[in-house]
Amino acid sequence: MPDPVADWDPPLTGGVAATLAEADAAVRALNEEVPQLASLEALSRQLLRQESVGSSRIEGLMMGQRRLARAEAGVGRDDVARQIVGNVRAMESAIALASEPRDFELEDLIEIHRRLLEATRDEHLGGVVRTEQNWVGGSAFSPAGAEFIPPPEGEVGALLEDLVAFVNRDDLPVAMQAAIAHAQFETIHPFLDGNGRVGRCLIHVICLRRGLAVSVVPPISLVLATRAKEYIGGLEEYRFADLNEWLVFFAIATISAARKARGLAARVESLYGEWLLRLGSPRSDASSRRIASQLPAEPIIAVARAAAAAGVSNTAADNAVRKLEAAGILKRLNAKKWGRLWEAPDVFRLLDEFERELATPEGSDTPARPAPRSG
Repeated sequence: MPDPVADWDPPLTGGVAATLAEADAAVRALNEEVPQLASLEALSRQLLRQESVGSSRIEGLMMGQRRLARAEAGVGRDDVARQIVGNVRAMESAIALASEPRDFELEDLIEIHRRLLEATRDEHLGGVVRTEQNWVGGSAFSPAGAEFIPPPEGEVGALLEDLVAFVNRDDLPVAMQAAIAHAQFETIHPFLDGNGRVGRCLIHVICLRRGLAVSVVPPISLVLATRAKEYIGGLEEYRFADLNEWLVFFAIATISAARKARGLAARVESLYGEWLLRLGSPRSDASSRRIASQLPAEPIIAVARAAAAAGVSNTAADNAVRKLEAAGILKRLNAKKWGRLWEAPDVFRLLDEFERELATPEGSDTPARPAPRSG
């Protein structure tokens, strides 16, 4: 049973307070100092996908960026793809809800969970607060030997209302508030599945509500997936009242994610500049240029979507796509006459490289393995 947090104001040592302040500054810098892409949406959408992939990886769901993009385009969707696409949708829902000029509500949290499990085999569990005891680890038939047993179902409603009140506070360092809200949510474990992924969405709800991540979401979950054992251990430390260790770990993960995301921004900007050179430096209003600016956000694209992105007819977009193909920027994905798709291989190479770097612990040449499931 966790203690209520709605009015909690724990004392901090000077070192912990300084680390939390550095984390807030790193996320703010990511949003204020990224290169001015032709479309900032390109960076924000890709980082959102990176965050969703990392969050799903912590739950043992593995998928590369190309496979995810194909699933979003309706190509080769399987159950794992549906679950990870659901995580992207849940993150989008969290961001939309947090961007509204009002208090965050319990119904918003439930909606995020519903979106997470939509169109998956567990859709019937989406948006349903548990009415039975659950646990992590051990046997499916008994909590004996479980790694963690959350509060009884009768306590969940009041604990969630208390947590929502905490989320709506504005008098704490943002990284501190996000760290506590996430750990508290994981301790409550209010759903029968998807708790870890919804809890990590909650981190970004707070960063957005507090005005820290107004445009770009740092992929914190990829860093947490890199340090899986420390992450699970940090949640356990929080549950046993060792708050400082958890706050420092979370703040350092946030700093790392924000700084490396700024590096990705620079790479995306550089890649876009290289494409313009390949296209012969087209005018600023050229369809090929407008479509190219959208590719980092949508590395798999159809002519109809390209036309919408460039604000031109399908015929003009088809001509522009062929120019991009001739320049080696796009590659045809299928041979259909109708419903043809093209992909941008350079984007996938860049994203795969970034994910490997972010998911590789310091001093290692090998990306981290998936974390144990946290529910």
